[in-house]
Amino acid sequence: MKRYDCMKLLAERLKDELVILSLGASVDEWYNAAPHMRAASLFQQQLGCVTPQAFGLATGLPHRRIISLDTDGGMMFNLGILATLGNEQPKNLFIVVWDNECYQSIGGPPTHTAFGRVDIAAIARGAGVEHAYTVRTLEEFETHCAAGLVADVPYVVVAKVAGTVQPDIKRKHSDGREDKYIFVRHVEATEGIVIMGPSEHN
Repeated sequence: MKRYDCMKLLAERLKDELVILSLGASVDEWYNAAPHMRAASLFQQQLGCVTPQAFGLATGLPHRRIISLDTDGGMMFNLGILATLGNEQPKNLFIVVWDNECYQSIGGPPTHTAFGRVDIAAIARGAGVEHAYTVRTLEEFETHCAAGLVADVPYVVVAKVAGTVQPDIKRKHSDGREDKYIFVRHVEATEGIVIMGPSEHN
């Protein structure tokens, strides 16, 4: 199962959601798979921060569906977020973990999930996230996307994907600072609020 194919299936279901996603090749893949979601997506740059930031956003905007597109490496950096989700039970948070069993962006060394013992979905269930599933086919992925996007509890899908990157796709040209402002202005416009006001001149 290819991550890019999963992304296209998920993107077809999205309209006014907000997305936080991880660094690496998944950034360019999402940029191409979901062009209508570019302004609504925050392209994160730190491992371990994607789902925590998505949880914070879900808490601050409880009326809005928030999506975390995390990675196996990123989730393993901060497993404590699963305990937080288990205790807090955010009703509007849908989490996808792209589990390719390697740190793809630094050459492909294996993550913990590559050895057949570490099961992120099982860890999530053990932490109190009742709806946490591992999927290996596009059909399973699409079924859980449909369920997770309307669930009123935190919902985790660990997608077992190939370690290959979608070839010949457009690179995202904006940097992290520009991405932040694009995302914040989108939230301001769609929520009718001010998050970052104009700079003051003395």
